[in-house]
Amino acid sequence: MKALVYHGPGKRAWEDKPKAVIKEASDAVVKIARTTICGTDLHIMKGDVPAVTDGRILGHEGVGVIEEVGSAVSRWKAGERVIISCITSCAKCDACKKGMYSHCASGGWILGNTIDGTQAEYVRIPFADTSLYAVPKGGDEDALTMLSDILPTGFECGVLSGAVKPGDVVAIVGAGPVGLAALLTAQLYGPAEVIMLDLDNNRLEVAKTLGATQCVNTTDGKAVERLMQMTDKKGVDVAIEAVGVPATFGICQDIVAAGGHIANIGVHGKGVELKLDKLWDRNITITTRLVDTVTSPMLLKSVVAGRIQPRKLITHEFKLEELMKAYDTFRDAAETKALKVIIRAS
Repeated sequence: MKALVYHGPGKRAWEDKPKAVIKEASDAVVKIARTTICGTDLHIMKGDVPAVTDGRILGHEGVGVIEEVGSAVSRWKAGERVIISCITSCAKCDACKKGMYSHCASGGWILGNTIDGTQAEYVRIPFADTSLYAVPKGGDEDALTMLSDILPTGFECGVLSGAVKPGDVVAIVGAGPVGLAALLTAQLYGPAEVIMLDLDNNRLEVAKTLGATQCVNTTDGKAVERLMQMTDKKGVDVAIEAVGVPATFGICQDIVAAGGHIANIGVHGKGVELKLDKLWDRNITITTRLVDTVTSPMLLKSVVAGRIQPRKLITHEFKLEELMKAYDTFRDAAETKALKVIIRAS
């Protein structure tokens, strides 16, 4: 089969690999119909995720058709269309019993990380019974691909961890796909304001169309000053970090109000400064989290009902064999104006 393969920082190739096969009785093999590229994949390409080694097929998002199931799989059969969760759950270990699927003893985030992923013609899914979701009849598979990762990530790591509630003033630092996913899902909780901060005016314009009440461009280094003016020097109730660099985490610390929450989503490849000299007496809660996908069933219902419209995040479309070009487009988002790219098997 053909697949997008990682060969070390800055090196990737579209090449032949052995077709995915059943290895354990709980596995399924899925033929990919849709996949996409995540900001985490770009972090991998920068060398920020050392667990990913030379020869790994990348990708942890997708929709497809079950090709084959192992003897222990009871929920699925060949021919069924499924959404692939970015998080693999055995549903039996201590972490899974706590709802922390991301820390599953035998799973977690393994697709495109420690095992081969979804940017290929076929993918092996461990623990298929508890790591796949049915595609609703007539469902928009492009939009449903966003349920693999960015919607539950923005919602769980940003909105839920940030404890967003009615009347809150929320700031989301980073208007990329996962930041915009946090924007879409934050509105389920009725905040008074959702302010988006980013370097890219195009992304801020998109954020306005998706419900942002105000936008701040951070290019000139005066974003904190402007945001504090917007909030009568109080700051925001919830600051969501959706980039993964020291500067954006620093902004969150500078704009959070007393008693507020800083919810980190971004993948950080280097350390950040913790400003405890300013925060120690401010009753601030700082949360870190990897998505568990425990909310995926609820989000799926919300998408089907039209309450959340993730298709609006898709800006570019490619064929599966154009994955190398898709990576270039997604990486160069400032020039291409890319948000999420959808990649379809022919």
